[in-house]
Amino acid sequence: QVQLVESGGGLVQTGGSLRLSCVVSGNIPSIRNWAWYRQAPGNQRELVAEITSGGATNVADSVKGRFTISRDAAKNTLSLQMNSLKPDDTAVYYCTVFSSYLGSGYWGQGTQVTVSS
Repeated sequence: QVQLVESGGGLVQTGGSLRLSCVVSGNIPSIRNWAWYRQAPGNQRELVAEITSGGATNVADSVKGRFTISRDAAKNTLSLQMNSLKPDDTAVYYCTVFSSYLGSGYWGQGTQVTVSS
């Protein structure tokens, strides 16, 4: 059974930092991409950052220079280091992986990040 479990969300003041983690368990063949998305109330889910199996990263312009995505292959863990947080970063953050073999992805349940002004 595949599971993606996020942790590390919470309430932080403007300018603060949080580190999100996502542990992936279960058998997922040929993972091509690992990514973090977020969804604020009333908004569509948007890509925050992604990392390929080869290590290439892509970060949304809105968080570039503040957020860093990384992956620990040995621990099957995806992380998102978030610095200089702003109220606009408030959202539910979701971890996701995409399998090129299956042609589909898996999602975690999400973790709430709230940045107070």
